[in-house]
Amino acid sequence: MYQYVTIDKQLVRERFCNSLKSYGSHAVVQQAMAKELADMICRSKQGRSFNRVLEVGSGSGMFMNELLTRCAVHTYFANDLVEESHHCLSEVLEHFSVEEFRFLAGDIEHIEELPCDLDLVVSNATLQWLDDLDGFFKTMAAHLKPGGMLAFSTFSTSNMCEISSIEGTGLRYHTLEELELLAGKYFELTESHEQVEQHEFSSPEAVLRHIRQTGVNGIRRRSWTKSRYQHFIDQYRLLYSCGNGVFLTYHPVFCCMKKRVS
Repeated sequence: MYQYVTIDKQLVRERFCNSLKSYGSHAVVQQAMAKELADMICRSKQGRSFNRVLEVGSGSGMFMNELLTRCAVHTYFANDLVEESHHCLSEVLEHFSVEEFRFLAGDIEHIEELPCDLDLVVSNATLQWLDDLDGFFKTMAAHLKPGGMLAFSTFSTSNMCEISSIEGTGLRYHTLEELELLAGKYFELTESHEQVEQHEFSSPEAVLRHIRQTGVNGIRRRSWTKSRYQHFIDQYRLLYSCGNGVFLTYHPVFCCMKKRVS
């Protein structure tokens, strides 16, 4: 019986904190997503200049680097569950001219004081960790200027399906259509699309290392017994082998929207 997990934000924080140093070199899918999201924003924004930007789930600064390479930003607000990521962002900012930078540590769903009059709210590969997406979209709309932009990437229903099929548990992902409907209460869609990609690894063990090094294993606290580990390895090799080893599916989705002007 397949079970959806209840997100443990403390566990998510711990796993991403542990993977901060390895994330940049191993999160190749999230890196590609950051580039695509930044390009999407540029397609929707003439002039490529923003006064006030809020990034949700800023992590190691992967997306920040992509946005600032393409666009001018006066004030950059960055939020992340992992307070230690502040240092990573400061290193990225050394290469760009941002007039003001503020870091907002904590769970975006529970931060009481958020910046207002925002021109852009952006989030790369993060929204799958939130509990209440409708509440998030409503809050972001309240803090954006009329006509302000919401741009995000996240993951959808086929993401890491190999892992969830063997383990019998996983995150509750939304379809692109569900995301458009939820955000569509407050925003007008300007662009959206999705991709399904299969990435090859040399072995099931390599898949597990990849997941650990990118921090995306913050789903539940459960130790690997010898029998559970061997069952996972055997099943993965049996069910998901390919020419050079095994494969793992990623299912990223991208949306760019503008706040409705009343």
